[in-house]
Amino acid sequence: SLYVSEYFSQSAQKLSFYSWYGNAKLFHFHVPEDTVLLRWLLQASRGKGPECTDMEITVHFRYGAPPVINPLGTRFPANATIRPSYNISITLSSTVQNTTFVNVTTPAAGDWFIAAHLPEAAGRIEVKGFSTPCPYIFQADMFVLRLTDMPVLEPGVAMPQTVVSPAKPLHVKVFVPKHAAGMRFELRSCITSEQKACAVRVVLGSITLPQSYQRIVTCVGSLNCSLALDSPPWEKWLQIMVESLSTANASVSLEMLASFTACRPGSTSSFLNFSSLNQSQTGPRPGHAGTSGSSTLSTREASHNASNQRSFCLQNQPVVREDLDVVSVRYRLLNGPSVPVNSLSPTLLLLNLNTGMDSGGSLVVNLLLNKTSVNLANATVAACVSAASPVLSLNATQNCSTAFFQGYPLSMRTSSAEAMLIVLYPQTDVWFLSLQLICPKGQGECNAAEAKVTVFAYLTPCFNDCGPYGQCSLLRRHGYLYAGCSCKAGWGGWSCTDDTKAQSVGVQNLATLLLTLSNLMFLPAIAVAVYRYYLVEASVYTYTMFFSTFYHACDQPGVAVMCIMDYDTLQYCDFLGSVVSIWVTILCMSRVKKILKYVLFILGTLLIAMSLQLDRRGVWNMMGPCLFALVIMIAAWVYHGVKRRHCYPSSWKRWVFYLLPGITLAFIAISVYAFMETNENYYYTHSIWHVLVACSVAFLLPPRDKHKKPWAWSQKLTCRYQICQNDREELYAVT
Repeated sequence: SLYVSEYFSQSAQKLSFYSWYGNAKLFHFHVPEDTVLLRWLLQASRGKGPECTDMEITVHFRYGAPPVINPLGTRFPANATIRPSYNISITLSSTVQNTTFVNVTTPAAGDWFIAAHLPEAAGRIEVKGFSTPCPYIFQADMFVLRLTDMPVLEPGVAMPQTVVSPAKPLHVKVFVPKHAAGMRFELRSCITSEQKACAVRVVLGSITLPQSYQRIVTCVGSLNCSLALDSPPWEKWLQIMVESLSTANASVSLEMLASFTACRPGSTSSFLNFSSLNQSQTGPRPGHAGTSGSSTLSTREASHNASNQRSFCLQNQPVVREDLDVVSVRYRLLNGPSVPVNSLSPTLLLLNLNTGMDSGGSLVVNLLLNKTSVNLANATVAACVSAASPVLSLNATQNCSTAFFQGYPLSMRTSSAEAMLIVLYPQTDVWFLSLQLICPKGQGECNAAEAKVTVFAYLTPCFNDCGPYGQCSLLRRHGYLYAGCSCKAGWGGWSCTDDTKAQSVGVQNLATLLLTLSNLMFLPAIAVAVYRYYLVEASVYTYTMFFSTFYHACDQPGVAVMCIMDYDTLQYCDFLGSVVSIWVTILCMSRVKKILKYVLFILGTLLIAMSLQLDRRGVWNMMGPCLFALVIMIAAWVYHGVKRRHCYPSSWKRWVFYLLPGITLAFIAISVYAFMETNENYYYTHSIWHVLVACSVAFLLPPRDKHKKPWAWSQKLTCRYQICQNDREELYAVT
């Protein structure tokens, strides 16, 4: 045999602490056909700084779709499928780098996904630039060993083969046709080169994670052995591996035979399907000659199906796939939303999710039984949703399993007429919905009965759009798109349905009131500024108070939300007003000449607006203007002190009762803002920040000019002739 090795690599990603699915870093690979060995090379590394500590990285694997994970242990929505992902842990302790190998023999061909993340996030709100987080880097590479000339086992034809040695297993493949109800694999004339009875192990199917449903049969001491499979995967290559269990290095000769049992489907005429699709899209044409003929044909077809129903193993219902948007599909039944269900053969609906871009959402199947359509009170409509192949024996086994897939069972009866199923991240494949009527006393009781079931099936990015306390986000890894829910107000879970830590409506209202009304503490600062004739500064404080109030009213995660304009606009204006308020306050304290002060006001505001547009949350957007303004203030104070030959400000009362309290409040506010805020205490720590900053501004504003009277701005509003007065108190005649 000729083996070819291939190598696939993707760029490394920086890992994040986990709080929602968007924090998990996704890697998407495609395993080619005829792969007999898959090896993952997982490389994890961390930085070398003192902030880097021992860390455990969790890596999840899944075939066909992104892994469904639950690191936080939250609840999934009702009726959702929950199958734990296969995962391993990689520990970074004393070593800076860790390399781990994961081997998978006979992997399934198609899409494979890896998701990696750090432990649960601590919840502390870190200001960008105050601390340097430790970088944890993860990279996944894939090696595959592919057999280029894998023998093909033709159905119904015995094929002699030889297992050379126990170290070299034999690989063959067989193609499963569509509508195959069963498969029988036989091993004949198995004998070793030493003319002894053989001992071999036969493995049918490929490995899929997190669950693998390979079928294994061991033949020891017998010349012939066989294995039967129900509902093998349609239109797929099925791998068969034969391993020798002999301890001696002897070859094994054998014959393999595969045979299939065909299933005859019954469905409405393809011409009728096309006619129904054409009329549903373009509408009926009045006066068309084919209208009456179509009605007659439909009646004949219905009677023909009823007479031959017993000879069919299933009844196909035509389904149209309608793509609505990214990861958004609606399935429409051509014969109406209701489908007939009987006990003779299952009714089958095909849901195509085989495009490669459908596995990043949620498949929702909603069934509703028409109670008036079932004459038997104890009858049950059994349903099964499965991938790759349908379940064709619901009336016999009712276990909803195929050869290599465990399906999702549903049931309806007159007492509970509705059933719902949510498949989170359905694997890339053709999915089937099988329905059949089952009677408790046997099939003969249901021969004349027929049930009507209304079927609603669709693919959505996020189930229920994440509810009122979540936001559905479309995520991307290279060209692959998938969706996840980001929860708020303490809600959690896959679809934000877990209310274990949810905030009550009263707490949400309290948080909104604290964050908005705390901005009213700027009113004393505004009054002080107006009283001392600092009208520009008072205008800036008013601007900050207004936009901070309505930004926090719009930024709330719960139901107590009010947005007077676009959220991004409110956020930008809030950040701009906060930084400009600090800028004008410090420049006002420097007591520079008015013309220079106003030039710095305008120039600084323009530069701050530019820097906030570049990086809104950067720490230097606030610290830069503050430090530069402090340099100007210190230089001006030194200049005034040297010129007057004593300390400036000269009054000890100014230092004790105004400057020191204001500086203390400012430092406490910065400490709370930078080091104490978390997601849980944000609403009251940030409110404290509002109060402290506003109070510090009221203390730090310098006293008014000696020649200015309190509320001197009101004198400018008089409407009469008066004597003009300049800063030197010189009198001028009014002409």
